[in-house]
Amino acid sequence: MKRRTFQAKVLAVILAVLIAEPTWLGAQQQPQLPDPGSASGMTKQEQEQAGLQAMAEVYKQMPVLPDSSPVTQYVQQLGRRLVPAIPQDQSWPYQFHVIPQKDINAFALPGGPIFINLGTIQAADSEAELAGVMSHEMSHIYMQHSAKSAGKASLAQGLLGILGAVLPGNTVGNIARLGIQIGAGTVFMKYSRADEAQADAVGAIIMYRAGFNPKAMAEFFQKLEQQGGSGPQFLSDHPSPGNRVASVEKEIQGWPPRGYFDTSQAFVSAKQQSNGIRTYTAQEIADGAKQGLWAQQNAQGGAIPSNLPSASTNNNGAPVGSQNGNITNVSYRQIKPSSNFTQFTHNAFNISYPSNWQTAGDQNSTVTIAPQAGVSQGTIAYGAIVGGAQEQNNSSLDQAMQDLIQNLQQSNAGMQVSGNPQSIQVNGVQGRSVNLIGNSPVQQNGRALAERDWLVALPRPQGGLLYVVFIAPQNQFSQLSRTYQKMLNSLRMK
Repeated sequence: MKRRTFQAKVLAVILAVLIAEPTWLGAQQQPQLPDPGSASGMTKQEQEQAGLQAMAEVYKQMPVLPDSSPVTQYVQQLGRRLVPAIPQDQSWPYQFHVIPQKDINAFALPGGPIFINLGTIQAADSEAELAGVMSHEMSHIYMQHSAKSAGKASLAQGLLGILGAVLPGNTVGNIARLGIQIGAGTVFMKYSRADEAQADAVGAIIMYRAGFNPKAMAEFFQKLEQQGGSGPQFLSDHPSPGNRVASVEKEIQGWPPRGYFDTSQAFVSAKQQSNGIRTYTAQEIADGAKQGLWAQQNAQGGAIPSNLPSASTNNNGAPVGSQNGNITNVSYRQIKPSSNFTQFTHNAFNISYPSNWQTAGDQNSTVTIAPQAGVSQGTIAYGAIVGGAQEQNNSSLDQAMQDLIQNLQQSNAGMQVSGNPQSIQVNGVQGRSVNLIGNSPVQQNGRALAERDWLVALPRPQGGLLYVVFIAPQNQFSQLSRTYQKMLNSLRMK
């Protein structure tokens, strides 16, 4: 009887300890995804629509493998293993596609679309590493990083590309506000280090719940950092938040141990098949985008999903330009600016422009001012772009200008600087001015004309820069220079 009483007391003590120490039990529970919150001023439906709009631009600017490709089918199969790790009521309509580009990169668009470069598949040493890249991109969508960043910006923080710049009209205006740069065969997503750290942490949970070792994700990113020149495209818009391996190890140290998948035969086969697919360099993709090659190739190859917007529209909702983004047979008479000017009022600035030209954009986004005949399918050959950029770490005006130029060159392969930046004064504000040279969307005899882009950057009273880019083919820039100077003279910041 005494022995039974002693055993009962011991059992009671054990139960009391367990009840009193719920954190001990919690340490061994499955990791839970954080609450993603919401994006101020942008609903889930609006994010999904903006993602489809951006996706439509991708298929015009870059080659994409059709969904029938065995490599794409494998990537989509892997995606289907990762998606259930996210509760259905918090998930998105994720979709996965492959770009036959040599560079190691991947990017996620708001609302669900994810694109993986073929070079990333070839560089992954295991299925877990590839799953890590995909989980990381899924996390950016889950946490709504692009949409949340848009809610913090009064003027588009991302830099739109000049060569093949995206027109911020109704169809793609949300793209600009989301900080997504699409143009000249590139897609550039600008995330903060805090966003990257959060995407690593959330991606680790997705991997764990799907049966992959979360450390593989961090180790792959660390490998890219150590390779230096092998992964600059990925690292340019995925800034390292620090020691990723140590951060992930700290994140997972309290999770229950489990068995992990490493590499499947399907991954090995897909990697072998990827070696037989033609890949393109960033320069080749940029050149092809200028010629309208990828829009045609993707359409003929059946790569374009049926639910994408079919054409860019201007601020009146009407289709803009030709079907491939090139501009041919345009005369100066068609784009000649009127001597009568009208004013555009923005939350950050006022500017006057020729009354026969059109504006695209709104009070919170980058603004394009151009003649109707000078734009086509998201490209601008004549006119001006007015946008905003943030300074890095309270840098000087000269350094901020150099950063601006570098970002524009990253967005526009082949762009060259003509001369050194010069001082310029605009209505009492001291700024910087420089000329850039690239390829125009205007074609003559099947070849792109040289383009001149006059970039002027001015410091804003609240911090950051306001920039204006005046654009025209090199051989016609002088004819427009007086109009451009008059527009610049009218520019006043708020």
